[in-house]
Amino acid sequence: MTGTDAGVGKTIVTAALAAIAAGRVAVVKPAQTGVRPGEPGDIDVVRAMTGIDDVHEHARMPDALAPATSARLRNVPLPDIAEHEARIDDLARTRDRVLVEGAGGLLVRLDGDGADLAGLAARLATPFDIVVVVRAGLGTLNHTALTVDALRSRGLPIAGLVIGSWPETPDLAARHNLADLPATSGAPLLGRIPAGAGRLPRADFVAGARDWLSDAAWLGSAEQLGCAK
Repeated sequence: MTGTDAGVGKTIVTAALAAIAAGRVAVVKPAQTGVRPGEPGDIDVVRAMTGIDDVHEHARMPDALAPATSARLRNVPLPDIAEHEARIDDLARTRDRVLVEGAGGLLVRLDGDGADLAGLAARLATPFDIVVVVRAGLGTLNHTALTVDALRSRGLPIAGLVIGSWPETPDLAARHNLADLPATSGAPLLGRIPAGAGRLPRADFVAGARDWLSDAAWLGSAEQLGCAK
């Protein structure tokens, strides 16, 4: 799971995908920033929204910066990319699905050596697809196309796009995104999560996830579990 930027709704999309996924599901956040001690982070939001306890976080820092930048500021070590890879591959051996949510965008650095989410994805032994979470509104076509191009240039597989926060009253740009995002990026639109979905009671959130992500129904298909092995 990656996004065109920070704050596009990756965590809520991760929770919605986890809610509809078939089989035993684990959720991983390799690095969380911008959360102070005692405050809930993204992985805690996923647990609260879905009831899934098989959640894993490799590093957490309070500064709202890229993980590598925050680690340098705090003078603390981060897991290197090989450690992130090993932990995720270990989970994949015993789970049907492992959902990995990146920090910020695709090329945000995850360790002190400059490795990013794209580099981590390229190392994983388990077959995977990448979901790109995008904004609704002006500017998203350009940001989405750049992210999709970066994935394709690295040979990384793309499942599709999800609008992370669809406004109750979409403006003209947002309405045109529904057709323009797939056309300009060449990646399918898998769904859109309504703004405020993260404040719904758990039962309502889980019930709504399948409708919001109706074009990602393959994730909840028992027949497709072999793709995660």
